[in-house]
Amino acid sequence: MNIKKLVVGFVTVFALTLIVSVIVTLLLNLTYHGASTIDWETSFRSAIVFGIIFPLIGTRRCKEKCNAV
Repeated sequence: MNIKKLVVGFVTVFALTLIVSVIVTLLLNLTYHGASTIDWETSFRSAIVFGIIFPLIGTRRCKEKCNAV
């Protein structure tokens, strides 16, 4: 496992997930509640979880492909 790849993957997935989650919670709150609030707690929680899981899954798939050849 390359630590640099994992860190870059974590930062990338974390940033994308955080941005999408913030936009989704903002739009949902505007639509249903009429208030422009963002659920930061849920956004950061999902960004951290996805930021850890997706890069690990990617490296695991690569490891299985490389060993199969």
